[in-house]
Amino acid sequence: MRIIPFEFLIPRRPISLQTKKKQNLQAWKNFVRVEAQKLWKDRSVIKQGDLQLTLVYLCDDFPADTDNIIKPIQDALVGLVFEDDSLVSDVESHRRFMSDPIEIKSLPSLLQGAVITGKECVYVKVSESQPLEKYL
Repeated sequence: MRIIPFEFLIPRRPISLQTKKKQNLQAWKNFVRVEAQKLWKDRSVIKQGDLQLTLVYLCDDFPADTDNIIKPIQDALVGLVFEDDSLVSDVESHRRFMSDPIEIKSLPSLLQGAVITGKECVYVKVSESQPLEKYL
């Protein structure tokens, strides 16, 4: 499988899987899907292969736990970017405070722009999984 890495930005504070207001969680998933659709457009759904999901959560004070934001974002991409979330074999999730110094030179341009704006957001990238030894 050869896919061009797909990246997009969710320009909003993420909703945790653990939220007590489940209607907010569904609204969040819908929002994520709409943001992804803006860039995914008419590409075909990925039906096979091993994918890596990379998230970078740029946050203010009192952020959501990184592990609790993964599943809702992943679920929002099912049926749009990939056929089933079982295709995601690798997940990386990072959280950085906007108040911390972040060296932007080597970041992807979409993430550079997000850091410059200084607003809470989540950078999302879907790419092909790498051999295990590349992660270690």
